[in-house]
Amino acid sequence: MPSIELRTRQSLALTPRLQQSVRLLQLSSLEFQQELRTALDTNPFLEYDSSDTEDVALATATSGEEQGVLPATDAVAAAEPDSLPAEAATSESLDSGGPDDMPGDFSGDYSSRSSARQNGDSDGSDPAEWARSQPTLREQLHDALRLYRLDDRDRAVARFIIEALDDDGYLRQDLADLADSVDLEPELTEEELLVALRLVQSLDRPGLGARSLSECLLLQVNALPADTPGRDVARQIVEHHLERLARREQAELQKQIGCTAEELRVACALVRKLDPKPGNCYGRTEDNYVVPDVIVRQVRNKWVVTINPAVQPRARIHRMYAELFAQSAGASRSPLAQQLQEARWLIRNAQQRFDTIQRVAECIVAHQKAFFQYGEIALKPMVLRDVADELGLHESTISRATGNKYMATPRGIFEFKHFFPRELGTESGGTCSAAAVRALLKEMIAAENTRDPLSDVTLAKMLADQGVLVARRTVAKYRHLMKVPPAELRRQV
Repeated sequence: MPSIELRTRQSLALTPRLQQSVRLLQLSSLEFQQELRTALDTNPFLEYDSSDTEDVALATATSGEEQGVLPATDAVAAAEPDSLPAEAATSESLDSGGPDDMPGDFSGDYSSRSSARQNGDSDGSDPAEWARSQPTLREQLHDALRLYRLDDRDRAVARFIIEALDDDGYLRQDLADLADSVDLEPELTEEELLVALRLVQSLDRPGLGARSLSECLLLQVNALPADTPGRDVARQIVEHHLERLARREQAELQKQIGCTAEELRVACALVRKLDPKPGNCYGRTEDNYVVPDVIVRQVRNKWVVTINPAVQPRARIHRMYAELFAQSAGASRSPLAQQLQEARWLIRNAQQRFDTIQRVAECIVAHQKAFFQYGEIALKPMVLRDVADELGLHESTISRATGNKYMATPRGIFEFKHFFPRELGTESGGTCSAAAVRALLKEMIAAENTRDPLSDVTLAKMLADQGVLVARRTVAKYRHLMKVPPAELRRQV
């Protein structure tokens, strides 16, 4: 029979403020900026602080001097050698949830300016130079096309061909279909498109503008000097026998072409050197840009971590609106009360987010000091629990604080999770990181004899000689991650 029973139990529930704090922590810098912009647009109690960055720097200069640090700003992230970098944010107003300003500009650009330094400081090159900006395929071809004297019609057709190329550098559409899609007077013909295609194929790297893999490789072979060993045999292979080459039918290839085994070997090695996707050598317009959350610099022989001022928000409680709302009757029961509370929560949680990210970054830098001095080969094995135990936080919090977060260092921009490599055993009973093993493999492969490249088995033995015990399959996996081809494809004649 049905009955009524009373039971007591405990359960853990996240408050709305804690839910917002967790959500903000796991956002990337760009996602966080978008979140803040949305709050500024929808919450009447939040306003954008439009004061100049220099004013923010002056406001924090006093506290910075007391701590022996330098305020970081959007325009200046490093200055005189007698000063040290510091955060551009103070936490007093944010912790109280009051209407004070929240320093930092979330709309600014990430830039840095440094001068010549002494007393052991790093050279301080512009961090913007760490991310190389390469011209895209279409930009490169359009620039090359400007050097040719063409009439308006021919130039327009050539530009149309360039825009029709895909990211690999191929023209995937038929000329007849292209001719139908162009609105020109008189009507465009396939012969005109073919002439324009030949011009585009000669603008830059051989192989661009090809309509098939065979044509792409053939254009590259034809561009080789006439006295290149194996050139004639290679031309026959790429024109008629690519499938046999892929199936490694050496005997059938030798029979069909009518060459010696040595000539075939030289020609096959020449074909393997060709680039099947020449368009990949150029920049991509759809690349995702990374905005670092923290900046790491060497100051007076110490590695200092600062929050990137470009990602810090500049938002505050609208003082006048908050005061008028507090003076209104029945304010506590108004729907606006919830928005005011949410505005205060957002400012507090935003500051807590940056505090947590900086603490995690400082812990990572303290554990991985050798990496900043010597590079990948000195990267130590580390797990999230190591940071969690040291900071007194939960491991899930560290996971959120390291996900989609990036660190700008003199060695480049790295994701936080890059500093948590897997642990591998050594012959002496110690440990080393997987990143260090990959760095060793890269050095070994770079120093190998190209005529007799090192196989995965040989690389595993060489690592064992240095005390690192890894299987051949592990070496093959790391080589694949580094995008290094196998020994057969690295062999050069």
